[in-house]
Amino acid sequence: MSTLTVWKFQSAEGAEAVEATLISLQKEGLLKILDAAVVSWPSDRSKPRTKQLHNLVGASALSGTFWGMLFGLIFLMPLLGAAIGAAAGALGGKLADVGIDDEFIAEVKEKVTPGTSALFLLTMNEVPERISRALPDGAAELLHSNLDSGSEARLRDVFGDDAA
Repeated sequence: MSTLTVWKFQSAEGAEAVEATLISLQKEGLLKILDAAVVSWPSDRSKPRTKQLHNLVGASALSGTFWGMLFGLIFLMPLLGAAIGAAAGALGGKLADVGIDDEFIAEVKEKVTPGTSALFLLTMNEVPERISRALPDGAAELLHSNLDSGSEARLRDVFGDDAA
């Protein structure tokens, strides 16, 4: 079973700073990362920066399209207006079908704000507490959405990286 976790950090650099820790956990066989992305939101910017972490995974499980659409729904929807409302509604329906629902999106939107950052991880058979113990004490707040194997397969069907 895959787990999509979102870890919120209290600084704009916090999420990227734990990349080495995650690489170490993966090398030790304590963590299997299928895909990962970071959102960094410096307090002096109107919108966050996003980056897929290709160096944590060989071939990403999901395409950059998935991360771009998810981050667009979370962080840019108020800026995009009604012109793309129908398309966003259809996308939201697809994400809800795979376990990423409106409640999950609203929680991330509420908590990841200017001056913070977030690490989005898609892991295999992972216990979030193991990741939490490896992070610097009090460094991150966990928000997460579990995906069962059927949801994961649908997510890969819709957003899988064709090159993988």
